[in-house]
Amino acid sequence: MKSLIRTIQKEVGKWLMDVAKYIATAVVITSIFGGMVNKGWVVAVGLISIILMLVCGVVLINQSKSEQDK
Repeated sequence: MKSLIRTIQKEVGKWLMDVAKYIATAVVITSIFGGMVNKGWVVAVGLISIILMLVCGVVLINQSKSEQDK
């Protein structure tokens, strides 16, 4: 059971990191090619989302590795 939980934590962590990459790509493309008026808001919200997802992903992956080492 613990092995299943570690695997799920690791996979969710990887998934969150992938979503952060997709958001980063979308923010860059939108800010370059988009004719938006409030680019600052899009970039700010995108950066906050990216940072939160990366931190959560890294924490989950590290938790699964530290529990695996025990």
